[in-house]
Amino acid sequence: MMTAEQNYRLLQEIDANRQFLLAVYKQNPKLLEHAEPRIREMFTVSAHPEPHVEVVVKQRGASLVELIMFMVIVSIAVAGILLVMNKVTGHSADALLRKQALAIAESMLEEIQLQDLSGVACVGTLGANAVRTAASTVCDYNGYSTTAGILDFSTNAAVPNLGGYNITGVAVTPIAALGGTAITPGSGVMITVTVADPTGTPVTMTGYRAGM
Repeated sequence: MMTAEQNYRLLQEIDANRQFLLAVYKQNPKLLEHAEPRIREMFTVSAHPEPHVEVVVKQRGASLVELIMFMVIVSIAVAGILLVMNKVTGHSADALLRKQALAIAESMLEEIQLQDLSGVACVGTLGANAVRTAASTVCDYNGYSTTAGILDFSTNAAVPNLGGYNITGVAVTPIAALGGTAITPGSGVMITVTVADPTGTPVTMTGYRAGM
């Protein structure tokens, strides 16, 4: 089997021979009169080739309508991206506020749980913005709240950077059972602390305090 290179060279030789014969018959037209009909026909067509038609592809720029459509599509795409970015940023901020509110609620719940447990009925002694050092039992916190930010336990002064958060309510409720097991009245309470973040969104945390 001949290779592509060999076929190419063979075609070149055939074309060279054809061009040579054309030149010979052109110089001696009488030789062509005595040639075979197929040869005369072939060389007649070769002597009068069809005119070559050159196709010119015209290049053109973008029209005004196309430019306007492109700008509209790009504007819509950019607006969609900015909308997604705004939502992501907003949700990230919400997550930080919620995390801080949960930390405040957990801290308050732990503070209450460290107090003594006594009494059957929980009648709170701390009102809004009250000094918490006066509390001696868990039940004293029932009804406690703040309106000017989170207050320090010792000084009752506003904690820096937490002025936008508030404890909207503390509920201390006696329970008759814990984990499905009945308990002695006055020996267990459920504590619910609700904290509002700067946007007003509430976060609630619940815990229990049991005693002898």
